[in-house]
Amino acid sequence: MNEFFQLEPALERACGQAMRRAAPSFSRIEEITEHNQQKVLKAFLDHRVSETHFAESTGYGYGDRGRETLEAVFAQAMGAEAALVRHSLVSGTHTLAVALFGLLRPGDTMLCVTGTPYDTIQPVIGLKGEGMGSLKDFGVTYRQTDLTPEGRLDFDAIERAVKKYRPRLVYLQRSRGYTLRPSCSVEEIGQAAALVKAHANAIVMVDNCYGEFVQRTEPTQQGADLVAGSLIKNPGGGLAKNGGYIAGRKDLVELCAYRMTTPGLGAEVGATLGLNRGLFMGLFNAPHVVGEALKTAVFAAALFEGFGYEVTPRHDEPRFDIIQAVKLGNPQALVAFCQGMQTGAPVDAFVTPMPWDMPGYDNQVIMAAGAFILGSSIELSADAPLREPWAAWLQGGLNFHSAKMGVLLTAGAMIKKGVLSC
Repeated sequence: MNEFFQLEPALERACGQAMRRAAPSFSRIEEITEHNQQKVLKAFLDHRVSETHFAESTGYGYGDRGRETLEAVFAQAMGAEAALVRHSLVSGTHTLAVALFGLLRPGDTMLCVTGTPYDTIQPVIGLKGEGMGSLKDFGVTYRQTDLTPEGRLDFDAIERAVKKYRPRLVYLQRSRGYTLRPSCSVEEIGQAAALVKAHANAIVMVDNCYGEFVQRTEPTQQGADLVAGSLIKNPGGGLAKNGGYIAGRKDLVELCAYRMTTPGLGAEVGATLGLNRGLFMGLFNAPHVVGEALKTAVFAAALFEGFGYEVTPRHDEPRFDIIQAVKLGNPQALVAFCQGMQTGAPVDAFVTPMPWDMPGYDNQVIMAAGAFILGSSIELSADAPLREPWAAWLQGGLNFHSAKMGVLLTAGAMIKKGVLSC
């Protein structure tokens, strides 16, 4: 029996069974975590990180040694030539938009090869919304190839599209977003990059959100030219208060920097306002925290598989991001799942999340996110649009032991509401 939480005896037994099923996957996660933690440590040592790099800069931020060192450390950890790591990038979507506008010009073609991209990037491209200053408004043409019926990259379709459209930029979304398709591995991304480069002089850009430090290498080490993502997901390690990053080829990062600030200034400006320490610490902790989030996802998969739910990935499948989807079958179970997840949060556990009209989404969205950093997806959270297939997408967990209890409390809440029998 648990000393602090009252769980149904049947749920306690299901927990034990799930832990036994998850054990082999936990071992694989530990090996990857150790590799990535040592990689990040080496980057810190190579760039001689010191207390002086945590000092505050104000105003224009010229000559901020801490900012420059942080970006050099980050670039090395990501296997990239250069990086931008800035608190002034307000979200993952903003970061991706900065990169796209930095790299594309009127008359260019952008080709997305992972199907329709995530909801919030669609207005950036111009797939929905009018007159907001999208890429479409600025004369950039959008094309896409759909995934195979199995949800994998369609390499034949990619080759045909690259030859036909001669794109300036080929875009991949590594994570599944609000779909049940598999996430892309760095190896699969590398295969796509090689195919693109064989037929066109195109930039290969990857939305790397949720995928950082999940595998031993990053897309930039497998042929991608640029990756971008959010610091309140994996690479912020739960300590970054906000921000985003762009990493890859030096010349491309420079173009993105001109869009981020202004042509002629680029990465040379941007006061850090005393936030460097948290960004350094977050990056240092990131591989370990990602490992904890992966364990949480595996445990959740094993537990809900035991209850008869369809989950993706399965508990024993390889993982290429931190997201765990649970197909709940109906809106009542979906809402109960997210509300149950909130009860296990260290912050705002007493709050009951409800579906709402969230900006950037076509459907109402429910989000369980009792986090120290508002909206932080590396902390235990679950969210979903209220639409078929009525699946919840779980991610995060700063430490496995508390996140595991959050998952159990989710199941317990569903039992109490009569939408789960254990």
